[in-house]
Amino acid sequence: MQVIKRHITVVFVSLFLSACSSMTAGNLFSHYSAQNQELYQAVKAGQYTQASDMLDEYVAGEILDNLEKGRVYFLNQEYQESKTRFELSDQAVKRQQSKAIISVSDTATSVGSLAVNDNLNQYQPADYELGFLHLYLGLNYVQANDLDGALVEMRRANQVQEQAKARREVELQQAQQELKANGVSANLGSVLAQYPDAGKTLQAVQNAYLLYLSALLYEASNDLNNAYVDYRRALAVSPNNKAVIDGTLRVAQRLGMTQDLKLLQEQYGVAQTLQEGQGRVIILDEQGIVKAMDSWRLSLPLYDSRGNSALYSIALPYYKSSQYKERYNLQLNGEGLVSSPLTDVDLMAERNLSERMPTMVIRQALRVLAKDQVRKETAQGNDVGNLVFNIWNTLTEQPDTRSWITLPAKVNGAVKIVASGEQILTADGQSYRFSVPDQGTTLVWLSQQGANATIWHKQLGKL
Repeated sequence: MQVIKRHITVVFVSLFLSACSSMTAGNLFSHYSAQNQELYQAVKAGQYTQASDMLDEYVAGEILDNLEKGRVYFLNQEYQESKTRFELSDQAVKRQQSKAIISVSDTATSVGSLAVNDNLNQYQPADYELGFLHLYLGLNYVQANDLDGALVEMRRANQVQEQAKARREVELQQAQQELKANGVSANLGSVLAQYPDAGKTLQAVQNAYLLYLSALLYEASNDLNNAYVDYRRALAVSPNNKAVIDGTLRVAQRLGMTQDLKLLQEQYGVAQTLQEGQGRVIILDEQGIVKAMDSWRLSLPLYDSRGNSALYSIALPYYKSSQYKERYNLQLNGEGLVSSPLTDVDLMAERNLSERMPTMVIRQALRVLAKDQVRKETAQGNDVGNLVFNIWNTLTEQPDTRSWITLPAKVNGAVKIVASGEQILTADGQSYRFSVPDQGTTLVWLSQQGANATIWHKQLGKL
């Protein structure tokens, strides 16, 4: 009886150290992707209302929980609730980043996670997730016709982008050198923006969706200098996107950037100008849902000098290797509309995991050693004690699969010159009507999942 009491005490001490906010049965005995499978599948199928109804059942901490809620509410057109949730997540991120020293609770959480699993640590969002946080806050302001508020978020998002690039500058330069060594021609956007020409490596770090939207909003506010900075940066990341090319040419011409314009026109041709009776449609097209991490597990025995053994599970997150298969058809006024890639969110998520993996592996090894030491000191060779710890170790070893799983998988952009007046956009059979003013520009935002889509538009004036 004394032995069993001692085992129970150790368990509860570990739980206490892991901090109350993270101490849920889900985090102890399951992992994030598994806990949120129903929510994930609902969003993937385009069942936004059902997904919205599920949100209160899931707890992942202030930051990640509110990111998921903000995104799902936005898809379900609950814009005020979406904005509130993103603001709560933003405030939690600020508190996390403002900590100058490690607090007692942080230390307790770290120790507890080493004894249990890393899901008990406070979630630290990836750079690409922070960028999307400000992007969606900005889109909430755009949806509410608040251009000034949207521009504030674009500036904050740009700071995140620059910090991410600075942290990976060496890696980006190495990737650029490898491309040059293989005879890959220089990316004009990289030359103009003084960005590393690092191909897929740059695309995994920088979000052209964010950069393009930022440039577009600056242009709409007539801040052409900042617009041109972000158009060039977007062109460096997504050099073949027609909407990005069109915006870069347009603003270079308006600013009288003679040398840049000559280089741009040599590679891309002359910018299209709107004639009387014409208007411009710009489409931001989110598609599908980002991949969620899965669990990789390995159980192995660990022996001591006396030949006694205990069973330990090693659990790490990974992304299943699969090609993006969903294809969404867009038509504008009955004609097929070709959109081209802006951002590959799957690529950004996979790069983030690969960067985190060395730390995860080290912590996994330390956890095995820590758990084995606790078992030896507590069980002291007792068979019942060893059995209790074997079960505990197996059940509680869960991979840290936390990430923002309701983001889109891909984001495309398109631009089209049309006759001004009423337009009909068809997204896989779902029709949406909007108007384009004479010589004006209309932004259409849509997000397509399953057989459903959320669509809205805003007038940007004469660009």
